[in-house]
Amino acid sequence: MPWDIYAATKYADSHAKPKSIGKCAEYVRKAIEKGGIYLSHTLSAKNYGPIMKAAGFSEILTSPKAGDVVVIQPAPGHPHGHMAIYDGTQWVSDFKQQHGFYPGASYRAAKPIYKIYRHD
Repeated sequence: MPWDIYAATKYADSHAKPKSIGKCAEYVRKAIEKGGIYLSHTLSAKNYGPIMKAAGFSEILTSPKAGDVVVIQPAPGHPHGHMAIYDGTQWVSDFKQQHGFYPGASYRAAKPIYKIYRHD
């Protein structure tokens, strides 16, 4: 099945909660799977980089497009890191993020390392 960006981003948008419930990796993984790409499961969002690559995603250094996924390393108080999918307008994880891909104040202050992935 080819990568269906629309199905993935629509799923992410329609399942987003009003605020984070601490399940970003699960919600983004399910959105990607709704788009037709199966990802191995891992507990921490921070560990999804190699899994994304194995599924045909590549790291990008350009501006995000719909369907791109960010994997962010831990910030203080958030040992599992974070991940979100870009819907073409905003980043969505288990909630619709209002301040870019960093999901909260501790991430914005710490600015941990991140990588953005796009399916080839």
